[in-house]
Amino acid sequence: MAKTKSSAPAQPAPSGLGKTTLIFDNGAHTIKSGLSTPGTDPNLSDCHLIPNCIARSQRDKLTYIGSDLDTCGDFGELAIRRPVEKGFVVNWESEKAVWEKTISDLKVEVEGTNFLLTEQCHAPVALQRMADEMVFEEFGFGGLWRGVGAGLNAYAPSAFGEKDEREFGAPLECLMVVDSGHSQTSVTPLYHGRPIQVACRRLEIGGKTLTNHLKDLLSRQMDMHREEWISQEIKEDTCYVVKDSTEFQARLERVWKGGQKDAREIDASIVVDYVLPDYEKLKRGFARPHDPSKGAKLRRLGIGGETEMVLPVGNERFTVPEILFTPSDIGMQQDGIAGTVLQSLEAIPKGLWQAFLANILVVGGTSKLPGFVERLEADLRSRIDDQFTVRVAAPEDPLKNAWLGGARLAQNEDLLKSMVVTRAEYMEHGDGWTRRKFAGKVGK
Repeated sequence: MAKTKSSAPAQPAPSGLGKTTLIFDNGAHTIKSGLSTPGTDPNLSDCHLIPNCIARSQRDKLTYIGSDLDTCGDFGELAIRRPVEKGFVVNWESEKAVWEKTISDLKVEVEGTNFLLTEQCHAPVALQRMADEMVFEEFGFGGLWRGVGAGLNAYAPSAFGEKDEREFGAPLECLMVVDSGHSQTSVTPLYHGRPIQVACRRLEIGGKTLTNHLKDLLSRQMDMHREEWISQEIKEDTCYVVKDSTEFQARLERVWKGGQKDAREIDASIVVDYVLPDYEKLKRGFARPHDPSKGAKLRRLGIGGETEMVLPVGNERFTVPEILFTPSDIGMQQDGIAGTVLQSLEAIPKGLWQAFLANILVVGGTSKLPGFVERLEADLRSRIDDQFTVRVAAPEDPLKNAWLGGARLAQNEDLLKSMVVTRAEYMEHGDGWTRRKFAGKVGK
């Protein structure tokens, strides 16, 4: 746990901004981290993806913290503890360990560095206070900006194909960010880079829900309940989003095998065989076309020739992602992503609807599923008046886009200075003043 204010070390606090800024997009699944220095043009290669977890292998009995997972040779039966749940840090001891490892790997000199840290909309005050204490009192950074992560996307290059005439480091005027991440899918409308808090909405379905649902379905063939990592890779390698509900029903028909009185063949173009890793010859599994032959079945049973661990994946490929758009499929009493966007829109003045509907940006790891953008746009078009133009786009890298926006923001020194709280200010004014500053209620 972070130290309390009274127990902080009595050392002089540096005044003024540091020359270097460390951007931390603190996601539930990965931390997107990297440095931004004035005079350099930030690019996606400067961003590092760090697993935001502490994992213990049941096979080699080793513990892996953050980037240590890159050295793990066997992800079978990996026990994973994540400090962030539903978008909020729930275990600061574990989070501190991951941050320490990441900051050490980047060789950051904290006293002369600004820290840009993301959080979810409507974060509890207690968590905000803990974050500020951790940054200033445990790590000793020279300055901090803490704000809604979706807001940084407004500072990234436009994903809508038009000529971008903004000054470097300036935000887009209107942007509706749909962030489909590990824990949930959030919808955040941004006006000049600032979230419209009353219109922020969230759907309690993200990549974790999809992975768990896939594990349950695949376990009908092979017990996958302890294989979170492998199930996630199967999801990433095989799953996709169908274009609409009609296509969904048609594909279900093509992979449904009838009973004795309704014999039919499964459409092999939809089913794939997923070759599972053995962590000796094969470190990551892969999908290949389905082989329904008798010989393939014998090989899966270990009869005749070399044994392969093969798992056929059929309608799971599209039924699992479908719950993002129809949560009722798993009994959830929430609207899907399109409905969540419309709920957010209802809280915005109608005169701004067109500006937001024409600038819907999808980010987050789950949004990388093939067909995600097209399905969201189609669902919105079917539910919105024809007078409105609907435009949905994804950036070059949906995972790193918020980080890139933060790195570009850090190049604008005047803007950065107006947003960051220095360690000297924190020590002088306290955590309450710091929270008001980040909420835009200081200096008006």
